Amino acid sequence: MAQPNYYEVLGVSETATQDEIKKAYRKKAVEHHPDKGGDENIFKEVAQAYDTIGDDNKRKQYDNQRNNPMAGFGGGGGSMEDLFAQFFGGGRGGNPQQQQRQAPDKVVDVNISVLDSYKSTQKNIVYSRKHQCQDCSGSGGERIQCGMCGGAGSITQRVGTGMFVQMVRTACNGCGGRGFTFKTTCHSCVGSGTKDMMDSINVAIPHGIDNGQFIRAQGKGDFTNGSYGNLLIKFNVQPLEDFEKVNNDLIYNKFFNLDELKSDSFEIPHPDGKLAIKMPDEFDTTKPLRLKSKGFKSNGLGDMYVRLNVRFKK
Repeated sequence: MAQPNYYEVLGVSETATQDEIKKAYRKKAVEHHPDKGGDENIFKEVAQAYDTIGDDNKRKQYDNQRNNPMAGFGGGGGSMEDLFAQFFGGGRGGNPQQQQRQAPDKVVDVNISVLDSYKSTQKNIVYSRKHQCQDCSGSGGERIQCGMCGGAGSITQRVGTGMFVQMVRTACNGCGGRGFTFKTTCHSCVGSGTKDMMDSINVAIPHGIDNGQFIRAQGKGDFTNGSYGNLLIKFNVQPLEDFEKVNNDLIYNKFFNLDELKSDSFEIPHPDGKLAIKMPDEFDTTKPLRLKSKGFKSNGLGDMYVRLNVRFKK
């Protein structure tokens, strides 16, 4: 049976834009919608036409196949559920059984000091992690495909009437969205498929990492949905020994006593070694001293600022 001309089905030219095709489809779909007394077969043909030439990639395949009948063409083929979802505002989604369920990331908060961030020190991080249960290989026990959803983990229902029809997918109540139930559960993990264990990882703190930033450790997260997720290490940079970090600048709070104020120079600590600074001619605690290019070296060179403070006992 010859394939219909989808351009003729929608009543558009072969050079029509995607917007023109979409408008034509909406008009035809309303005209032939079964709930409006239209012909269901024509409605399906209209939907099939739009599913093919309403998509840029499928349209190219369709045009190539028409120009070269010997070429393979797998176009069209969308389910009526997908067509309803596309026309009536739903998201276009595939079979949940065919979609890979990716394990979520695990987030661990780690406190580090300003100097840790500057020196890129090594840090050993100990955290609780869900490991795959070895007794059941992470299955949780002997599984049976859910009879309510057929293993999909969700139930699709047609909601509404007339022009307000939508295909709504909800989690299956029979299996809680898993797609299966247990015939017997693993005695070791009691059906969870995982065991909580302490783990550790050594990481090199990136130079200049800021408060709230992350680094990712591939496959070091929890075991979920048959695979290990990633570990996201969130750093909380905290002041230490009068040092602070502001963006790419290193801040040091220097406190002077009365004797130090009479000196011609003073020393301050720095992660790369002590720095000798000449005492300014005008000592103003409202204006920090700037040491150019002595800050962090990430995203360009930052500066170091020395805040001048006076503290002594009478």
